[in-house]
Amino acid sequence: MERTATSADSAAPTFLSEALAGLTKPRKTLPCKYFYDARGSQLFEEICGLDEYYPTRTELGIMEEHVDGMADAVGPDVRLVELGAGSGRKTRLLLDALDGPAAYLPVEISQAALDGCARRLREAFPDLEVLSVCADYTRRVDLPRPQTAYEGTAAYFPGSTIGNFEPDEARTFLNRVARLVGEGGGLLIGVDLQKERDVLEDAYNDARGVTAAFNLNLLERINRELDGDFDLDAFHHRARWNPDEGRIEMHLVSRRPQQVNLADEAIDFDEGEYITTEYSYKYTEESFEALAQSAGFEAKQVWTDDREWFSVWYLEA
Repeated sequence: MERTATSADSAAPTFLSEALAGLTKPRKTLPCKYFYDARGSQLFEEICGLDEYYPTRTELGIMEEHVDGMADAVGPDVRLVELGAGSGRKTRLLLDALDGPAAYLPVEISQAALDGCARRLREAFPDLEVLSVCADYTRRVDLPRPQTAYEGTAAYFPGSTIGNFEPDEARTFLNRVARLVGEGGGLLIGVDLQKERDVLEDAYNDARGVTAAFNLNLLERINRELDGDFDLDAFHHRARWNPDEGRIEMHLVSRRPQQVNLADEAIDFDEGEYITTEYSYKYTEESFEALAQSAGFEAKQVWTDDREWFSVWYLEA
């Protein structure tokens, strides 16, 4: 069974307003949530299969080894809310292991990604109630109630996406999730851990240039959907580790002095000036547990791989 709902805040910013707000700052930015149009989602799936990109296969390995323990922590008869609709492989593992899940609610800003995720999960679990929610999960989301009775709500947030939030934003987001699942509700979340610089930088600067194409696709999307006039050849991808901040920083760097037009704004770039498109914070176990506690969660269990490159946490609100 499947239904699609739209959760929207009437004051929600639009792609255009957020793009303009970021590009007119003294230090230019673009929101990474707009990476994921149909082309961006396809490129990200390619990234997840790259040799250099360890997070996906490492998290999947943790899931394969410990999914029964994760399912026990989540509990039976649960309404499972996935924040961000992915390929569904890790989600299928979790749903297979759960005891009588009442419903599955993928929440995703991209309708194309949401439809694909829901279709795959519907085919894999034809008796499971699937309630798709097209919404920006970084803002308030109204969840539909399933027809099947459920014991509680648990959120699933795999893929280390929590690292894309700056620390204060991460705290606000986690607190919002705590309110979403309610007291006693759970959050199963993937968290990337700090490690050697070379491993981190290689993961975001792959030899095939897929991550570069993924990054530049954001400008292509602005041209296509917002009638911008970015010259993609005039920018190049760069990702580097900032040890002081504990994060990978992903940029689009201007190759020359230039002017870009978007809506009624003329946006000037100097040679070497960059747009920050993504931060990816890497945590220690201690720093993430402190963050979770400050947002209203208690860390109940954590699972890691043998190298301690990645972690999956079960938190209780």
